[in-house]
Amino acid sequence: MKRETAEEREIVREAQQRFKACQDWEGQARQRWNDDQKFAEGDSDNQYQWDTQQVVARQQDPNGARPCLTINKTRQHNLQILNDARQNKAGIEIRPTGDGATYDAAKIFEGVVRHIEYRSNAVEAYEAASRHQIYGGWGYWRILTEYVDHDSFDQDIKIQRVADPLSIYLDPDIEEFDGSDARYGFVFRDVPNERFKTEHPQWKDLVGSKALCDEGKTWDDGEHMRVAEYYRKREVPDTLYSLNDGTTILRSEMDGEILEQFDLEKPDRVRAERRTMRVVVEWFKIAGSRIVDRRTWPGKYIPLVRVIGEETVIDGKLDRKGHTRALKDPQRMYNFWSSAAVEHIALQGKSPYVAPVQAIEGYEQYWDNANRVNYSVLPYNGFDDEGKPIAAPQRQAPPQASTAYVSGMQAAAQELMMASGQYQAEMGAPSNERSGVAIQQRQRQGDNATYHYIDHLAQAIRFTGRILIDLIPKIYDVERVVKIMAENGEQQDVRIDPNGDKPVQKMVGGQPVSDEQLKAAQADPNLRDQVETIFNPNVGRYAVEADIGPAYATRRQEAFAALSDLLQRSPALASIAGDILFKAADFPMADEVAERIKRTIPPAVLGEGVSPQEQQLQQQLQQAQQAIQQLQGMLNEKGQQLASEHEGREDRHALDSYRAETDRMKAIGGLDPEAMRPVLRELIADVLGVHPMMLPAPAMPAQPGVGTPPNLPGMA
Repeated sequence: MKRETAEEREIVREAQQRFKACQDWEGQARQRWNDDQKFAEGDSDNQYQWDTQQVVARQQDPNGARPCLTINKTRQHNLQILNDARQNKAGIEIRPTGDGATYDAAKIFEGVVRHIEYRSNAVEAYEAASRHQIYGGWGYWRILTEYVDHDSFDQDIKIQRVADPLSIYLDPDIEEFDGSDARYGFVFRDVPNERFKTEHPQWKDLVGSKALCDEGKTWDDGEHMRVAEYYRKREVPDTLYSLNDGTTILRSEMDGEILEQFDLEKPDRVRAERRTMRVVVEWFKIAGSRIVDRRTWPGKYIPLVRVIGEETVIDGKLDRKGHTRALKDPQRMYNFWSSAAVEHIALQGKSPYVAPVQAIEGYEQYWDNANRVNYSVLPYNGFDDEGKPIAAPQRQAPPQASTAYVSGMQAAAQELMMASGQYQAEMGAPSNERSGVAIQQRQRQGDNATYHYIDHLAQAIRFTGRILIDLIPKIYDVERVVKIMAENGEQQDVRIDPNGDKPVQKMVGGQPVSDEQLKAAQADPNLRDQVETIFNPNVGRYAVEADIGPAYATRRQEAFAALSDLLQRSPALASIAGDILFKAADFPMADEVAERIKRTIPPAVLGEGVSPQEQQLQQQLQQAQQAIQQLQGMLNEKGQQLASEHEGREDRHALDSYRAETDRMKAIGGLDPEAMRPVLRELIADVLGVHPMMLPAPAMPAQPGVGTPPNLPGMA
């Protein structure tokens, strides 16, 4: 075991002080979190919803054990919020904000983030944190990096579930609700002794040692060694340069020859500069009171994401709570009234008949089994030995429930709904509302009462997106191929090139292409597989949003229903939108049907090939070219007539001018007909010796593609 340095001792001392501050701030809230979590998970076995002393007293009652029933209605109220959050997941949306960022690059960023979530099973991490938020008041997940394989230096990003939120402590001086401004944080975990010795053989003597911030107690329970992960932010002086092209760069981002070259070119490249503080996040693994591992975290945020239910500070004391806290007293009332009602009925007589002994003497075999066997007749003695009549056996009334207990349970159930804001219509039970609109209004009322839980989850997911777009350029820092995932689950490969000039570049066969060339390549089966997307995550700045809404599968079902209704109303749309309907369907072979229908739709409708506007322009151009050819023929004929009639110098000069104009018309023959029309009119008028206003407007042909010459004066 190596000797501890002065710097390491200072880091451990700092960690001890900061952990003590976290304990002092969160101690009471953590105890209440544990109580609320247990109450929400109460059942007949663990008896979490009953006070321990009450359970003992009722079970040891001298007159016999009394029931302690748990009818956990709180859990259903909590699950209503949790499952609503599952159906309306918040998705990370990325928007370009500057420095060369583009919409296409933002969509690729989203695809990379979505694939990280898919590969990490982030849904489970989000749901676990949401459950703890609703049940106890807060939850966590964390973000890690890990190597792709044992023989690779490439790393991937992972979103990891936190099963026990009490194992994490964050800076108590946080101002931002999502915790993005935290300066430090701790993660504790218990590692089996043998595993700790295997992972850190040089530190095996630490097993059983005194713990960090443990007030003299050991972390070793005989089987496990408690290890602390300590994150902290440290500010480092740096210089920020504003370049002439509008971009910015830190001096720390350059080194070696690049920095030397930059210093030489700085007078010509730099517009402004200023001193700044750069954030560095450091990570330490502390076992006992020794640092057994350390490294620099590549991001600028503490990678611990918290989800808060409700948080208040009253009289300088922190309190956090979830949905359970307000339901505890109504739930206890319901359990008490249920137990009392059962006890009341249980104490009532259960014998179906009351009879004098003399009346059933000799017929005991019938009366002993009267409550189990359906006899047709129950005989009894009507007279005694002296001939005196004996009272007949009498059937007793069955046990009756007390209306007081039933009313008490109804009141407790009503108070549970009042405290939660969730009423029968939202819980799926029958209610007074009968119309669909009335039921939706009552459900919306319940959603409004609990929406802050879903909104706080969305804020945490948005912060996760900020961490990821900060990490992605630093983790994917070498050229590699990564998977991206579309919203509908489709995956494709994207090549990361940190040295690319553009944020996104489309390539076909290794060559950059324009949008038109890309569309043509995607339509060509021979070139489709050669299309490649190059992505540089270092170019541009991006912002993160979290959109809350139904899952893609739910929206797909809604789209299918809406399109089906639309096509029923307008069957003609099936010829141009039938493929979209079947793309939204989720039954087998629907995609194949959609593809077949798509092949019958005209390319112009699909946005492939020539658009109707382009077709019209092509027809007009053909008409103009045909008209020009006919005009050239007539002009040549007129020129020959002029050459034979005028042989003088001035006439030859006019003829040369005419030929020059003719050549000019040949040169401009490919221009827009509308642009050439004034030139043609001026040329013809000059040749004929008349004012252009004397010429009639040229008549365009009636049939597309067929041209006829204008009706010129003096020409047949």
